[in-house]
Amino acid sequence: MFSRIESYIAQLQADPVAFLITMAYTWGVILFSLILHECAHGYVALKCGDPTAKMLGRLSLNPARHLDPLGTLCMFVLGFGWAKPVPVNPRNFRDFRRDDFFVSIAGITVNLTIFIAAVLLSCIVNRFLWTQEMLDIMAEEFGEIDILLNPYYGWVLTFTGLEGSVGASSIMNDGHEMIAAFGEFMRYPWLIWVQRLLLLLAQVNLTLAVFNLLPFPPLDGFHVLNDTLLKGKLRLNYNLHRITHALLMVLLLTGVLTEVLHFLTSNLYEAVLRVFMMLTGQM
Repeated sequence: MFSRIESYIAQLQADPVAFLITMAYTWGVILFSLILHECAHGYVALKCGDPTAKMLGRLSLNPARHLDPLGTLCMFVLGFGWAKPVPVNPRNFRDFRRDDFFVSIAGITVNLTIFIAAVLLSCIVNRFLWTQEMLDIMAEEFGEIDILLNPYYGWVLTFTGLEGSVGASSIMNDGHEMIAAFGEFMRYPWLIWVQRLLLLLAQVNLTLAVFNLLPFPPLDGFHVLNDTLLKGKLRLNYNLHRITHALLMVLLLTGVLTEVLHFLTSNLYEAVLRVFMMLTGQM
């Protein structure tokens, strides 16, 4: 948590304009991803017979109807967060376990779909962004070129025969640094901004999907586990929900879950990235 805050402070001090642009992009991507996640819950609930979310205006794209202040703050400070849970009345479901599963998995499915689409598009953009000379240098220096598309590696690139390097920075802010250091090796430098936006979309949506799959109440993963393996047998009262929610917050704030989430997201991202790099003929 503190390292992320220190990184924000360092970026703000180094280049306030670039930092504000980065935050604008980040806010936009997070809002977009959280809103679609929550709207997916409400839409599937409606299709399963429960109009509660629609009647309360939760199928709206208005961010104010979805954002949870603490969850949004955690997204920026910790790197993951949540929105207000969509109100659902299970009594309206046609089949409780089946429909509860569909509603629970809906938001995660949307986030994973955006993640996969963003990674694929970023790989396609990569073919038009870099010159063959740059790709050859990457292959020679690192034995691979997917480091250009993997934000989990950190943007620390130094090449023999090239002057300058790119230090670790935020996904959007590193666009300035990469153009400054390697602009001559780019076919269309403006594409770096398209690619950075796609990478930010991929990272945020993958983090949301993995985080929400954790089997902790009130996250979607708890409902998925209960509806499938536990066959709906686990019922928690209000007090137990509060206790498990508090425990989840403790695990997040102490950093216990941070390393687990980073391990899961970085390895899953790399696996998907390598598949798309091969499909686009870059590996």
